[in-house]
Amino acid sequence: MSLTPPLILPRAILFDMDGTLTAPLLDFPRMKAEMGIGSRPILEALAEMEQEARAHAEMILHRYEEEAAAQCTLNPGCVELLEALTARGILTALITRNSRRSVRTVLERHGLKIAVLVTREDPPPKPHPEPLFRACRILGVKVSEAWMVGDGQYDIEAGNAAGIRTVWISHARPREFDAVPWREVRDLRELIEVLFR
Repeated sequence: MSLTPPLILPRAILFDMDGTLTAPLLDFPRMKAEMGIGSRPILEALAEMEQEARAHAEMILHRYEEEAAAQCTLNPGCVELLEALTARGILTALITRNSRRSVRTVLERHGLKIAVLVTREDPPPKPHPEPLFRACRILGVKVSEAWMVGDGQYDIEAGNAAGIRTVWISHARPREFDAVPWREVRDLRELIEVLFR
């Protein structure tokens, strides 16, 4: 009879924001249409724009992000998870392609305390692994001691590229990308069970 080995808890968890800690509010197709970039990833499209076009597109992006940040709600289990991690001394970071300003709006709105923020002002963005390496350096942990938790393709791709264990939050959706997560959970409440059962 084989026994499942006990789970070794991470020293740090790196979280995505939209769709992971918060319920997603950004209407990406509408935002991209207003920016005139088709279906391309926003930050990559911005990087290739001329200065005037980029300034206009960034103004649109900031407006959508600020509106979403001001109205966002937390996903069920978010507060309980962060409190449980704090109580056990597990460090946290937030890694997002959003602006630092919109992230601070979200954290202040909900009273969340996450010391390390890596945003698009700290390029390159996910799916590049550097944001994850940066968070680990600041937290003082090895990549082998961290998990990356997110609901999106870029979260899993970045984690895999960094050699960090990845946890994909599915929200009961089928996985429609090739990157394979280390673990899959339905939501934050299931992640709590995985960590602390």
